[in-house]
Amino acid sequence: MRKWLPTLALSAAVISSVLAAPQALAQDSKPISEKVPGTNVEFSPSADPQTRALAATDPTAVQAAGLLCGSGYKLEFMEPLPDARRFGTLFTYTKYTSGTNGACALFDNNLGAKKHMKLKVCWTTCNVDEGSFSDYAGPVKYESTPIKFDPACAQVTALMWEGDVPIINHQTHAAGCD
Repeated sequence: MRKWLPTLALSAAVISSVLAAPQALAQDSKPISEKVPGTNVEFSPSADPQTRALAATDPTAVQAAGLLCGSGYKLEFMEPLPDARRFGTLFTYTKYTSGTNGACALFDNNLGAKKHMKLKVCWTTCNVDEGSFSDYAGPVKYESTPIKFDPACAQVTALMWEGDVPIINHQTHAAGCD
């Protein structure tokens, strides 16, 4: 028995290192992208639980907004505005690539009637879509070379009026900005 104990210990060490190796490799590999269920739109890794839950309830809107923003954009936020009454929904998407980073926003009109709306995305300058819309304002994008631009910090403003009275006046960043 004493003869077998060192051999058994060595065998156990070899087996445990072989079994642990795939786990170590998996920890060092890139995360697999997670898509909004029922779409080909990817969640940003920083998408919050509210965004994930809302996106799951309205994949058609997420897919449409994602297609309008274009290739490489990932869903950051989906926010009901001004609150749970959801007169509108603000979608923000970001893109981080080796050539160009981008922030894209789309402001969905959920009231079913034309409203005066304004959607603005700003970094060093602003890009704006404003008018009377029954469906949505946008998409509005801001793109720049990666060295000069962090899409997460792009300022997004969504406004909607009922006559002369603002019923939505919301300002945020495209994503969590440090």
